[in-house]
Formats: sequence, C-alpha cells, structure tokens
Amino acid sequence: MSRLPLAAAAAALVFPAASRSAEPVPHRPVHTYSIVARDPATGQLGVAVQSHWFSVGASVPWAEAGVGAVATQSFVDPSYGPLGLALMRAGRSAPDALRGLLAADEGREVRQVAMIDAQGRVAAHTGARCIEAAGHHVGTNYSVQANLMRSDAVWPAMAKAFEETKGDLAERMLAALEAGEKAGGDIRGRQSAALIVVSGKPTGRPWADRVFDLRVDDSAAPLPELRRLLTLQRAYNLMNDGDLAVEHRDNEGALKAYSGAEALVPGNAEMVYWHAVALVNMGRVDDSLPLFRKVFAMDPSWATLTPRLPKAGLLPDDAKVIGRIVAEAPRR
Repeated sequence: MSRLPLAAAAAALVFPAASRSAEPVPHRPVHTYSIVARDPATGQLGVAVQSHWFSVGASVPWAEAGVGAVATQSFVDPSYGPLGLALMRAGRSAPDALRGLLAADEGREVRQVAMIDAQGRVAAHTGARCIEAAGHHVGTNYSVQANLMRSDAVWPAMAKAFEETKGDLAERMLAALEAGEKAGGDIRGRQSAALIVVSGKPTGRPWADRVFDLRVDDSAAPLPELRRLLTLQRAYNLMNDGDLAVEHRDNEGALKAYSGAEALVPGNAEMVYWHAVALVNMGRVDDSLPLFRKVFAMDPSWATLTPRLPKAGLLPDDAKVIGRIVAEAPRR
C-alpha cells in the first residue's frame, strides 16, 4: 500500500502550488466497496466497508462525532482519513476537504475516496487508474463507492438498498454492503469488513461517541459475521442503557432495557445474569431466582462468582440472600 507522508500532504494544502517530485509507486491495492453516510434525523455519521483484504477496518473507515466520515481505498492512502477529518473539524466542507487532499496527491488517479461532513455535504473521487469495475454514486446524505468489482452493478445496488432500507444508520449501511455483495461484490471474493457509527454531537469523550465500532478482520463470510456483531452490540448498548436507568432509579426502564437485550441475543448468559443481579438490587429476589437458575444451568461458574459480588458492592451483603441465589445452581 502506498502512503503519503502526512507532513507533505499538509504542506500541499497550505501551499496549493506545492507538489511532490515523484508519483508514488502503487503496491497491492485495498480494492473494496464502502459507504459513508449521515442520518439527518439523529446527526449520526458512519462508514461501512467490505473487502478481500486482511483487516480492512484498520485503514479504510474513519469517523468522528460532529465532524464527518471518510472511506479511503483502492491504492489506499490512510492519511486521507485523519487529514480529511482534521480539515472538516477546522470548518472545511467535505467537498473542499477532498478537493484539497486530491490536489496535494500525485497518486490521485489510483485513489478512491469518499467524505461526508456533519452537515451532510458529501463528495467522492474515483481515480482514472482504479481497477475496473470501479465507480461511485453520491446521493443525499451518502456516497457509495467500489473498485475491482465483479461488475458495475455493485454501487447502484448499494445506493438503492441504502435509500430503501428502514432502520437506523447502521442497519441501512449494512444493508448497502449486503446488496453490493449480492450484486457481485469484489471479484476476488471477501475477507474482512468493518462498520463505524458515531453520534451527531461530540461529548468530549470520544469513546462515548462511538455508537458502533465493529471489525471482522479475517472471515470466509465477513458480512454475516458483521451482522452478528451488530446485533450483539445493540444488545450490549441496551445493557448499558439498563445500567444507566438503574443509576437514575428508573427500575422499569432498566428492566425493559435488560429484557430487550436478552431478546436480541437469547442464550447469552452474561446478560441474563446481570439482569438477575439488577432485580436483586431492586429488592425483587424472588423474580431474580429463575434467571439465576437459567444462567447456572448454562455454566455453574456463575454460581461460584456470585458470593464474591457483595464485597464489590454489586449484591447485598446478606448471607441469606446469597445462599438463596447460589442454591439455584444445579446439584452435581
């Protein structure tokens, strides 16, 4: 993969007349298909990608809450990601940011890049030397782009799926990837995928701004695995919502969130266990016991863990209550 020095690209943006003396020599490309998008209702920004390349999530997708999202691919220059976000953070629109970076890049004809900013302004570039089939489609609040595809039906199929799919931004972007795969996908096959969604407004805590941050680095079927992880992340997000509701003494809200999480991933022992723990802390020990019984049947190690929780303040320091809970473990 060919990469631009960050300092050289930045200098070229400050001094537009500047250029590098030699065009970079391309190496093996990260040919792929991707989408950058914004949800106008929530302000969420996202990028999703699949490729026949190991760990595509490490180089192609970039996103920052309240700023924008970038997909940089083909003979990939990952610096388009942080530089594009820096320019948009500084107030440049996505089209202006992309135009400036392309002007500074003598390898622009082997690049494929798309950017979207927090206002939904979007731009894409497919270099003339990207390997066919290659192209992009810019729509309202999104862009889809692909190169080295089996056919030129891939990106139109992605655009159609994104526009017609109902649901949140993550669901619509994943539907676009699945449509691209169904339309032929990467001519070499598939290997990795990634999906990032960030909140519309930054909190000052970047880790809290990432609604979804999922990667499948190496798989024979990366999109089904990405969908599984997306469902699992939704469930854990609900668990976090439940914990927050408990902190705010909203017991009904907490139980609704915990139940929603369990419904998404039935058979997940950890979610059932912490739901049961929450019930105990609400004074609803009788209601908790069937859940503990279910978890202990899955794995008795949870029963071994339980007496350790009172010292950490996670269960009441009440030997009788702990005894009732542990008694739900199956007898050997």
